[in-house]
Amino acid sequence: MLTPSPAPSRAPSYATVLRTPHAARAFGTALLGRLSYGIVPLSLLLAIKDATRSYSLAGGAMALFGVASVVLSPARAALIDRHGPRRALPPMAALYAALLAALALATWRPGAPPLVLGALAVTAGACTPPLGPVMRTLWSSLVPDRELLRRAYSLDGVAEELLYVTGPLLVGIAVSVTGAAAGVLAGAVLVLTGALALVSSPAVSRERVSAGRLPADAPPAPRPRLYGIAALRHAVLVTAAVGLCLGALDLLVVASTDRLHQPAAVSWVLAALSAGSAVGGLAYGAVRWKSANRVRLPVASAALGAALMAAGTAQRLEVLAAVVAVAGLFVAPALTTAYLIADESVDASRRTQAGAWVNTAFNAGSAGGTAGVGLLVDRLPLALCFALAAAPALVCAAAVTRAPSAASTSRCRSAPAHRRSRGRRPPGP
Repeated sequence: MLTPSPAPSRAPSYATVLRTPHAARAFGTALLGRLSYGIVPLSLLLAIKDATRSYSLAGGAMALFGVASVVLSPARAALIDRHGPRRALPPMAALYAALLAALALATWRPGAPPLVLGALAVTAGACTPPLGPVMRTLWSSLVPDRELLRRAYSLDGVAEELLYVTGPLLVGIAVSVTGAAAGVLAGAVLVLTGALALVSSPAVSRERVSAGRLPADAPPAPRPRLYGIAALRHAVLVTAAVGLCLGALDLLVVASTDRLHQPAAVSWVLAALSAGSAVGGLAYGAVRWKSANRVRLPVASAALGAALMAAGTAQRLEVLAAVVAVAGLFVAPALTTAYLIADESVDASRRTQAGAWVNTAFNAGSAGGTAGVGLLVDRLPLALCFALAAAPALVCAAAVTRAPSAASTSRCRSAPAHRRSRGRRPPGP
């Protein structure tokens, strides 16, 4: 478990974060590799569509790619925690890059067999290297002060948000110049280069990699499974609700701009969401909060849900964009807080897994929100669809607020043996 520094930093700023020894290099190389995640999905979708002349086949292949990537993310993170980034990340990134290269070659010209493309897509998704969770684990080692760690996570989240905005723009350039398959190949090069550069950074020293891990011949100490840690479970639940809201919001914004007879404005409204998230993330990291993470997380989730409900009542485009921007203000703070809770809820040997569960919950929620609203938007009034999309964030925020705090749970676990209820075995490793 990470122990807060006894004395906070004198100048807890984003500049202080980047001036931390080896932090800038590790962060830059991780972002280089993570840029692939902003480029590959759209490039691969367009490349498979061009190769098969079928939107349905392209959508099916991308669904396989996405499901494999999301569902197996905790398992890949467990490999990182068990073997360390220097041993586990390079082969994972190399295999992922090789499969992307194979997909690029297979889709360079029309006529590729759909079964081959589907098999390559699902295998590539299963091998996606968890560069985001690895970088957040490195932040936890590089920045022991909790105030600076929150700033580091905020900076990381905002930078990742910008990558997902600029990635599709780069894909548009690649498609117009060389074709969509070239974008897939570029994604392969980026992820392999970034991963290899990251593990060669001094931040991933052998001492840091092995921190918190037991020797091979040491008996495992009793510790709860990840799903048995209440604070982590609450963070995953709220993050899934936030992802559901955002996944639904994308489609609801499309429907809203159509209703306002300005369908071309959808990109501007979604850009307002990203801008709001960036501003909210930077502001959240810059403020010294007195409340605990477990208090701030449901507040951010509830505020996001309230803003989403308000967006459903917008009758003008500028009002819709403004309210969506307000909703964005709470996205990055919610995710940053969830990652902080995941980091402080587990021992050093499982930080990557804990962060990966938060990431998986967000991505799964986003996919479920898009699918769920897609079934409702043609059947129910748009304002009601917004309200239903906001409900999970509000309900989960209320549930987490009413749940016992991690501190009280910890006190119960540390009570004398004669005061505990008898007949219960301690959680497994």
